[in-house]
Amino acid sequence: MIRTILHYPDKRLREKARPVAAVTPEIQGLVDDMAETMYAAPGVGLAATQIGEPVQVFIVDIAEEGQKSQLTVFINPEIVAAEGELTWTEGCLSFPGVQEDIDRAAKVTVRALDRDGRPFTLTAEGLLAVAIQHENDHLRGELMIDHLGPLKKRLVHRKMQKRLEDPHP
Repeated sequence: MIRTILHYPDKRLREKARPVAAVTPEIQGLVDDMAETMYAAPGVGLAATQIGEPVQVFIVDIAEEGQKSQLTVFINPEIVAAEGELTWTEGCLSFPGVQEDIDRAAKVTVRALDRDGRPFTLTAEGLLAVAIQHENDHLRGELMIDHLGPLKKRLVHRKMQKRLEDPHP
């Protein structure tokens, strides 16, 4: 089922997600809804908090159009190592039409549970590392706007406020 994606400045985007106690059929159903929602948007990642579900779940799929899906599910993720630096032009499904350069770690190692509750560790670089950090931020109530300087932050905030006031320009 395609869910509604919350848009900034919705206060629910600032809610900290709580750990998933057990990977139940309900959590797996949430993951399925998230995947359907992300692909329909379209996007490369989606956190449960972005659809109003404050649980520690996010998904990422960086496969290009026409490539085989690389959907990865992260439940109760924990970034255990980060190294290097890179700047990536990021977008966010909660900030439609906004793209900004964000500084991130170039390489991250994350531990999480998969869709079936099995633990795994993944080391990622490039777009995958960026997407993991971006989605993990959502679980802590942090947004891409938080990585911007004061002027850019104000401009993005205004753009999103304007969009809220006039959703069909």
